[in-house]
Amino acid sequence: MRSAPDDATEAPVGPATPVADAPTAGSPLWIANFRRYAGAQLLGSSGVWMLRMASDWLVMELTGSSAAVGLLVALQFFPLMVLGPLGGVLADRHDKRRIVTVAQGCSAVLAATLAVLTLGGWVEVWHLYAMAVLLGLVAAVEQPARQVLVGEVVGDGMLRSAISTNNALNQIGGMIGPAAAGLLISAVGQGWAYATNAIVALAVCALFLSLRRSEMHPGPRLARGRGQVREGVRYVLARPRLAWVMVLAGLMGAFGLNGPVVFTAFAGEWGTGAAGLGLYNTAAAFGALAGAVMAARLARLRARSVVLGTGAFGAVEIVAAVMPVHVAFVALLVVVGVATLFFLTSASTLVQLSAERAVRGRVLALYSPILLGGHACGGLLQGWLAEQMGVRLALVLTGCLALLSTIVVGLALARVEGLRLGLRRRAWPFAIVSASPRPGRSAARVDTP
Repeated sequence: MRSAPDDATEAPVGPATPVADAPTAGSPLWIANFRRYAGAQLLGSSGVWMLRMASDWLVMELTGSSAAVGLLVALQFFPLMVLGPLGGVLADRHDKRRIVTVAQGCSAVLAATLAVLTLGGWVEVWHLYAMAVLLGLVAAVEQPARQVLVGEVVGDGMLRSAISTNNALNQIGGMIGPAAAGLLISAVGQGWAYATNAIVALAVCALFLSLRRSEMHPGPRLARGRGQVREGVRYVLARPRLAWVMVLAGLMGAFGLNGPVVFTAFAGEWGTGAAGLGLYNTAAAFGALAGAVMAARLARLRARSVVLGTGAFGAVEIVAAVMPVHVAFVALLVVVGVATLFFLTSASTLVQLSAERAVRGRVLALYSPILLGGHACGGLLQGWLAEQMGVRLALVLTGCLALLSTIVVGLALARVEGLRLGLRRRAWPFAIVSASPRPGRSAARVDTP
């Protein structure tokens, strides 16, 4: 049983509606507002990937250090760890569309500043680090609002389809952005990649401003009060399946979401330069699109789907690390992308569908810092390991840690859901590990509170 809110004016948080079972007939793309939202997501995702790749490669050019790239990645995401929960409170209190629009305007200004510094020949590593922190602060405010906004655009009835479509669009942006950045960097340098990102951010602002308020499905606004971040934490802790999925997301962020450091290091090892870095990001994003589609087609949404995705990721990461042939390495990056987004899409969708609308912003604002905070720590860890033992051995080590994390959290989830592990034989003589409900208990079909 949850404790009462600290302030009587807070929006009540009752039992969550199992949104995953709500009607989902039709595609959210039939909704005019969602088409505008989807266009903003595609443009915004492409621009973010372009900016990150340009910054990663510029830091590598200026320092020649994988650890320096890892520090850049960490600085991008540490603000989310510290301020993410407050961003969730803002999302629950205020107009999400306005928050996202203002944040995109700030991103445009920061990208334009980087463009001026780079094109003028004045850019230094500390500039990139400072901008990474500022962009992280913007993201800490924007991300919870943007994630909750999709529900206000389509309503809860189409939320699962909208989340899946949104994830797929983000991955298409992950293919377009790195490829475009690689071409721009090779042809005219990083400065024009930053300038392009500034223009894209302004276009995203225009698309969000064009959303029709009369066709929105706004949720209840959270009144000002004390203890609202703590209420979000208690909400998650009272739901062990939800809490363990968040823990696994953080661990995978630390041991798995290390692409910027790994791809940059491999571009140096294979001698492929900025074009190769763009190729690696695009290959992983192509697989990620397939993984997002696979996760969206799941008939049942379960915590075990998240665990399977993380286990597959750790295994493929290890194989990719030791691959001696460049073409095979690129092909495996596609598989890495499939496993990564199968996990991320399953986890993100499960978290959103498990939280009721009155507290969804704060729940997502806890999930994102855990995931991306792990990403920040993982960037530092992977950069340091790559310099100490080489990128291949470092990737093998983090892949093994990802597998170990999957096993530990998988066992914890099995205990929470009342499952027991066993061996059963198929038609062929192989023992298959399976999970079945303990006597007197049944496994939940959807991880709802």
